Amino acid sequence: MNTREFLSRAPALMLTSVLSLALSGCLVGPNFEPPKSATPNVFDRNQTAQSPSKPVEADFNPDWWTLFNDPMLNSLEKQLTDANLDVAAASARLLQSRAGLRVAGAARYPTLDGAASYNRERGSENGILSLLGVTPTSSNPQSASGSAPLGVSAMPGSKGSPAYNLYQFGFDASWELDIWGRVRRGVEAASALTDASYEDRNAVLLSVRAELARDYIQLRDTQALLQIARQNLELANNTTKLTEARKRNGVTTDLDVANASAQAASIESLIPTLESRQETTINAIGVLLALEPGALRKTLDAPQDVPALPAQVPIGFPSELAQRRPDIRRAEAQLHAATAAIGMAKADFYPRITLNGSAGFQSLQLSSLANWASGQFVVGPSITLPIFEGGRLKGTLQLREAQQQEAAIVYKKTVLDAWREVDDALITYDAEQQRHKKLQEVVQLNLRALSVAQQRYKAGALDYLDVLNVQKQLLEAQSNLEQSGADAAANLVTLCKVLGGGWESTYGAPATHQDNESAQSTAQR
Repeated sequence: MNTREFLSRAPALMLTSVLSLALSGCLVGPNFEPPKSATPNVFDRNQTAQSPSKPVEADFNPDWWTLFNDPMLNSLEKQLTDANLDVAAASARLLQSRAGLRVAGAARYPTLDGAASYNRERGSENGILSLLGVTPTSSNPQSASGSAPLGVSAMPGSKGSPAYNLYQFGFDASWELDIWGRVRRGVEAASALTDASYEDRNAVLLSVRAELARDYIQLRDTQALLQIARQNLELANNTTKLTEARKRNGVTTDLDVANASAQAASIESLIPTLESRQETTINAIGVLLALEPGALRKTLDAPQDVPALPAQVPIGFPSELAQRRPDIRRAEAQLHAATAAIGMAKADFYPRITLNGSAGFQSLQLSSLANWASGQFVVGPSITLPIFEGGRLKGTLQLREAQQQEAAIVYKKTVLDAWREVDDALITYDAEQQRHKKLQEVVQLNLRALSVAQQRYKAGALDYLDVLNVQKQLLEAQSNLEQSGADAAANLVTLCKVLGGGWESTYGAPATHQDNESAQSTAQR
């Protein structure tokens, strides 16, 4: 190849080299590696648990609320996914994030725009016409070919060219060659942020599932406490009648009657509070399902027992916790995005090469606009090299590196908090069941004590004040026992929540797989 041939082929060779470099360009900045964290042996607590309902290392049930075997609770949880407004808002944020990923992915492809215009123009005598050596006259100037006038002649005394029409239409294209991976890092960061948004939605769903289960347990607990209060009120009213009869027979005094009446009134005062708590709890469940106040009253008004605990609670395996907890997965995705942002900041230090081109038609006459002779085109690359930015690029890089350090610290703290929550949940779940077992013994003892006290009071061997004290202790023990059962059920809800279950298979596949495909197929739109 001689010198002339080389010079003639140089632009094509340069273009080929640039395209090859763009397609096989490097990625500046650190590559993300999923962080590794220690796995504490907190699951060993299930081996020393003394409670009847034992946590066991077995496959975790994502639909953990079915462990209660309560059809009503199962029905409410089934409705929650599509009905809850917090979940709907989180899903909308996820859609926004996926749209942002499509926007970021569009930078990998060329852009093509079409344009058409019509202009009525007049050249300035002191402008470009002076460079061409054209002196306007009062005569009607001719076009370059001499076949048609440029336009209407200038007005007498005016300067510059006569006005003329200019018609044009065509296409403009540009493509930034991602040699250093700035665009690819941007897509990587946007994809990671989409994953974070997906996990945020999962965390919201998990939270409202647990809130619904707790509200349902509180409702059944309140209804049970109402029944206990009404039963004790009936007992207190019977005792008051007995005391009044004994007074009429001269066996006792007004003091015993007053004490008995006061006890009955005290128990009766509990009922309005419990009834209002029942109504407000039903409304709270309704809000979680996006229903108006009172909409669930007929459905939930009938009293039922607090859901019973299962014999065993499968809690999964320690190595699976990081894959199930949405907050850990979200923190990892945010760390991924922060790492990719460092690559974007580093790529800004390197030149940007863009291929530009335009093609179209331009004519002074509309009738000849579509003729091949009216065609024009411009093709060529452009390069931009940062020379002086006043420290902006270095500052941006330092900012991104500091943000990545913060994201790494947040991830470590999130994992540590997760293990602490699991450990605490296992402790409290076992402890409350042991307390519940002791309270059962207390209730039985108080029932026997009340029976003995009533018999001795009827026989005149015991003062009524002693009977009153035993009755108060029984009411307190029964309420504590019922509340303990509800607390144990609520502790199971907490345990399942901190284990990270309840969001799986509710919103399709993870965001990354869907978005990478959609970004490639729709970014050019």
